[in-house]
Amino acid sequence: MATSNTPDIIYTKVDEAPELASASLLPIIQRFAAAAGVSVGTKDISLAGRILAAFPESLADDQRISDDLAELGELVKTPTANVIKLPNISASVPQLLAAIRELQAQGYAVPDYPEEPATEAEKSARAKYDALKGSAVNPVLREGNSDRRAASAVKKYAQANPHRMGDWTADSKTRVAAMSGGDFFSNEKSATLPHATKAKIVLETANGETVLKDGLSYPAGTVVDATYMSASALDAFLAAEISRTKAEGVLFSVHLKATMMKVSDPIIFGHAVKAFLAPVFEQFGDEMAALGVNPNSGLGDLLARVKDKAEIMTAIDACMAARPPLYMVDSDKGITNLHVPSDVIIDASMPALIRAGGKGWGPDNKEHDAVCVIPDNAYAPVYDEAIKFFKENGKLNPATAGTVQNIGLMAQKAEEYGSHPTTFEMPQSGTVKMILEDGTVLHQHNVEAGDIWRSASARKAPIEDWVNLAIERQKATGYRSIFWLDAARAHDAELIAMVKPILEARGVSDKFEIMAPREATRASLETITKGENSIAITGNVLRDYLTDLFPILELATSAKMLSIVKLMQGGGMFETGAGGSAPKHVQQLQSENHLRWDSLGEFCALGESLKFLAETNGNERARILGEAAEVATQGILDHDRSPSRKVGEPDNRDSHYWFARYWAEALAAQTEDAALAAEFAPVAQALAENEAKIVGELAAAQGKPADIGGYYHADPAKLAAVMRPSATLNAIIG
Repeated sequence: MATSNTPDIIYTKVDEAPELASASLLPIIQRFAAAAGVSVGTKDISLAGRILAAFPESLADDQRISDDLAELGELVKTPTANVIKLPNISASVPQLLAAIRELQAQGYAVPDYPEEPATEAEKSARAKYDALKGSAVNPVLREGNSDRRAASAVKKYAQANPHRMGDWTADSKTRVAAMSGGDFFSNEKSATLPHATKAKIVLETANGETVLKDGLSYPAGTVVDATYMSASALDAFLAAEISRTKAEGVLFSVHLKATMMKVSDPIIFGHAVKAFLAPVFEQFGDEMAALGVNPNSGLGDLLARVKDKAEIMTAIDACMAARPPLYMVDSDKGITNLHVPSDVIIDASMPALIRAGGKGWGPDNKEHDAVCVIPDNAYAPVYDEAIKFFKENGKLNPATAGTVQNIGLMAQKAEEYGSHPTTFEMPQSGTVKMILEDGTVLHQHNVEAGDIWRSASARKAPIEDWVNLAIERQKATGYRSIFWLDAARAHDAELIAMVKPILEARGVSDKFEIMAPREATRASLETITKGENSIAITGNVLRDYLTDLFPILELATSAKMLSIVKLMQGGGMFETGAGGSAPKHVQQLQSENHLRWDSLGEFCALGESLKFLAETNGNERARILGEAAEVATQGILDHDRSPSRKVGEPDNRDSHYWFARYWAEALAAQTEDAALAAEFAPVAQALAENEAKIVGELAAAQGKPADIGGYYHADPAKLAAVMRPSATLNAIIG
């Protein structure tokens, strides 16, 4: 129970589809939780909320909001933290710009995003906005390592109701293309610091020394990496792959993560745009630059800026005709893989393509084989090996497949590659040095102008916690357990040197295997194909990638994953799946008032959160509530009450009615707490007796446009009216 102003459970306010769903589900959760004396409050970590919190000086008194992300960042360092975290936007620049425009239109005088800041005020605004880009939320909140797995109820349902898989053939032309050298993988250097130290990063050139970053601080035992991607090697690779793809007669596609890797991957994406339109940039580069064209922003932004220049448009049309057809995001609307950097996100796009038998949609609105360009070799082998496996063995059978769980290293910003403020595009050629406070040069690289240099780190305490979490999970399950670490990679070699002694000291070395990602991918696929289970123990990025890859193959979605973050100070954070924030779902709601977002991840996280609260606070009623929520989740699956994709059929709001009903029925039926049963028996009865009326009211709301008052910053009253359209249900829940 609450002992301060902090609610017992924090339910995060986020973006897009999960935030729409919260408007319907959260009142139900708060009503039920109150019966156990449990308070459920919210903290705003949405993109719009973070923008408003960053610029209080620009707002009227009644518009200012607290910096909830900073407050949550402190809360997760306490033993009493209990946070249900929904997926939030990892903002690309186009998304950030759209959110700023919407807030300004609503009367919030936040500053424009300065493309080229000149004044001190513009530089300040740009720095604040840059801090909001990419994966800005997760590194603040993830003060623990990740335990992600399919909830047993979800896995059983997927096996009993297997989803459709595309057929793989041995002669499929689909393949992964990665650089043969000059990438982050091949240039990586890594070292474990023997003692605490400060450090700086400098670029030495013929003109002198430029400090790229100062004031870095690392505790003893930190693994510190540095590497770079050669711009010239990247360009040569892209040009060669475009030509080869054209000759092969398949789709050309680029798979990056320009959201999480907010510094490095938009630059790589820009190189791909420029390479694809190389003849146009050669002829009209200066003119396009004068029009504000930045290839990092994508083909969509480029076309919008040059649409009135007939000569450039003609050159683009001619170039596109001579190039291989592009993998499409939306072939009906002509939106290509290269249109927006945040449209094709590797951890979602590659599993979807693999699940579809290696097929992607082309500009002719038909499915074709595709070349999947993943320049860096650190993780490209995972997808390459998966494709080779399915070419050899055919598609996975979800009815008989085992499962791959994940223990992921992520605490305290571990391995924040390419998103960290230590990633730079080199302004000129020279030598980058990472220099410790005693003058030691820890790492150095000779670089050319345009190269992408980055450093990342992982602290000793999170690494040790990660290994111990893996030991706990292996002991609890007995599953085959593999550390996905490559002895030939500099960073992984440092981790292996830390992992092995811990396993030996705990006497469990024989329970674990260590494999490079390629070999681990094949071993895991072989294991689940036999119907057996595996635990993938991985670094931060692979945690992100694999908890989409395997769930999408096993379950058809990653949104239904159980994701538990065991915070290092004793608290808990319960993430509601790995399914992104689903912009297309919002668009459908706005046009048809149908929300197909599935809240199953929220249901699973809620049960875990309540049971965790019972453990930490000794609140037995919270445990009963949590176990009843799990019964309700099983009921949703057993009776097929998840949302449909089509307007006029049951949607997210219907699933919340059924969840409330099954939850109330489970509480009324339990015999451990008579008072709780007595409180919920009439609720269960009312929900059952009014089924036809409630379902009718929910159905009547569909089929016409819905006004929620804003895409990034919805109007609470309008949102509630749209997402709680059943007066009967509202009256019962209160």
